[in-house]
Amino acid sequence: MSSEVNQREVTFSENEFIVSKTDLRGTITYVNRTFMKVSDFPSIELIGKPHNVIRHPDMPRGAFRSLWETLKSGNEWFGFVKNRTKDGGYYWVFANVTIDYREGKPIGYYSVRRPAPKGALAIIEPIYAEMRAIESGKSPAEGAQTSMAYLESLVNEKKMSYRDFILQTYVEHASGEKE
Repeated sequence: MSSEVNQREVTFSENEFIVSKTDLRGTITYVNRTFMKVSDFPSIELIGKPHNVIRHPDMPRGAFRSLWETLKSGNEWFGFVKNRTKDGGYYWVFANVTIDYREGKPIGYYSVRRPAPKGALAIIEPIYAEMRAIESGKSPAEGAQTSMAYLESLVNEKKMSYRDFILQTYVEHASGEKE
């Protein structure tokens, strides 16, 4: 994988879904063909690797803290994520992450991702930029906590939960939008 990031955006059809499964520590156990096509990684370079192999540096730590806290509370998580391709490009997704159970016990996580609507990204990207600015110069843990608190206060000002804000943002911009 290229250590450099670039501005090459990869897109995929609204009829395609990126699917992956991980164990409880976030190690990839399954990827579908769309995941491999969009990320440009073959399965052999993904299976057994931490899911953050595709983490883009533009993603604030606080967004992932929100994800893990939501999952640890037993709930599914929705969010917008900028991922990195093998060559340093990027692709935006609207992600749904759920706990994968076997015989009533959590065994990992299951994620389904679809293209993020451009109109939604016009709202999300400035929020993520502010979160990254808040994180700058802080330890990873402090930065994640501080930027997550910013995100929570932002949605609280709108008299919404994070989940409602994310889902509303997606629905408002997905309807009839053509990439």
